[in-house]
Amino acid sequence: MAVRNRLVALIGSVALLAAACGGDAGPEIPLATVGADNILFERGTNLLAEGNWRSAREHFLQIRDNYPQSPLRAETRLGIGDSLIAEGSIEAYISALTEFRDFLAQYPTHDRADYAQYRLGMVYFLQMRRPERDQADTRNAMVEFELFLERYPNSPLRSEVENSLREARDRLSESYLVIARYYHRRNWHPGAIDRLEQILREDPTFTGRDAVYYYMADSLQKSEREDEALEWFERLLEEYPQSEFAEDATESLADLRLSAQAAER
Repeated sequence: MAVRNRLVALIGSVALLAAACGGDAGPEIPLATVGADNILFERGTNLLAEGNWRSAREHFLQIRDNYPQSPLRAETRLGIGDSLIAEGSIEAYISALTEFRDFLAQYPTHDRADYAQYRLGMVYFLQMRRPERDQADTRNAMVEFELFLERYPNSPLRSEVENSLREARDRLSESYLVIARYYHRRNWHPGAIDRLEQILREDPTFTGRDAVYYYMADSLQKSEREDEALEWFERLLEEYPQSEFAEDATESLADLRLSAQAAER
């Protein structure tokens, strides 16, 4: 709180120094300036909010590299990491991982350690690829988000992390579903069933469960496991009556019931 109060008190000084330095051209503040670390941090924060991540980073780096005793040095590492995420290049993401990991290693009990862990997960999250592609970043994002929930269960960032984790889990399950559909098209139904079972086992709250139910039922039906297929079609229609698969499921279910009745005669 004391740091924040000092920042507010220095707003006037920031404006004067900005004018003297030619606007946002760079952190041209003499090292011996009283409260220079506060001024640099305030300007860097404002520049980052404006989307000027390169200039913002220059200000933050000045604090990190020249003011080892500054109480702002920890939060400066977060600012550097955020500016790297804003840059969005592969190289920047790699550097951002280093910044956030270093923060957590050096300041594990800091008030914003939860933020650092959240942003660490977001570095991977922002690099997640389409379901058809490799899902290494998706898995890494899940690991970091799950670690967040374990370490910071009462964090105000919890809902954001839970939403991002749900999206990451969906992406991974969608990648398994892509494979299952491929096997289904190729009429290799044991392979499709294995992948679909994996989704239900590892991600029982997958938002695309209606598709999983349908391809499971259809693969079972085509594998001559009619009783099991009937149960999955019924489950699909009960839980997702408005699903895009409902019409096909209804027709298949009717055929299975007719077949079952014929077999009983």
